[in-house]
Amino acid sequence: MSNLYKEITINGLWKQNPGVVQLLGLCPTLAVTTSAVNGLSLGFATALVMAAANGSVSPVRRFVPNEIRVPVFILVIAALVTVIDLTINGFAHQLHKVLGIFIPLIVVNCIVLARVESFAAKNSPVPSMLDGFMMGLGLALVLGLLGAMREFVGKGTILSGLDLVFSSMPKQLYTIPDYHGFLLAVLPPGAFLGLGTLIAIRNWIEIRKAAKISTPTPNLKPALSH
Repeated sequence: MSNLYKEITINGLWKQNPGVVQLLGLCPTLAVTTSAVNGLSLGFATALVMAAANGSVSPVRRFVPNEIRVPVFILVIAALVTVIDLTINGFAHQLHKVLGIFIPLIVVNCIVLARVESFAAKNSPVPSMLDGFMMGLGLALVLGLLGAMREFVGKGTILSGLDLVFSSMPKQLYTIPDYHGFLLAVLPPGAFLGLGTLIAIRNWIEIRKAAKISTPTPNLKPALSH
């Protein structure tokens, strides 16, 4: 069982990462990641919805007829997204205003429905919840990295908007002095370039790993003397 959990974790964070491997949910990935805080906030909200949706669907999967399977799954996801949406609105209203329509759009995010359909509908609750959370966490890491890249290059700040989540925190942790910004980074083309960079880095790492595995180890044993 531990091997199953390990495989689920690795798949969600690396092998089948929704952001840089499956390339699902590109609309919020490209639109919200103008800062690391925005990206991480939406990513963690998505992760919570995915974990809760998988955990809710898995116990009742045998009782839902195939003909109405998808509508039932969407209703469950919509109810959970409503809870997350109202919670963020209540405890972090300014952040809710920044994320805007992208929180309700989690309902139709293909990542959420894909994991409910392909994993939760076929597995028990605990692995299903872990799968949903790890897939969502993998997406959150991509959103956070992409947002940090665009924010730092575009505005010269690090973690700007912390006060939207925690009112006691400063508006940003660091600002480059006398930096006038690079507008392209915070515009939609900058999102495509940043995401392409993350995909390229991930593919490069995989190629290097495959090359090391395929390279034969030299025989270092000394020759036997006659």
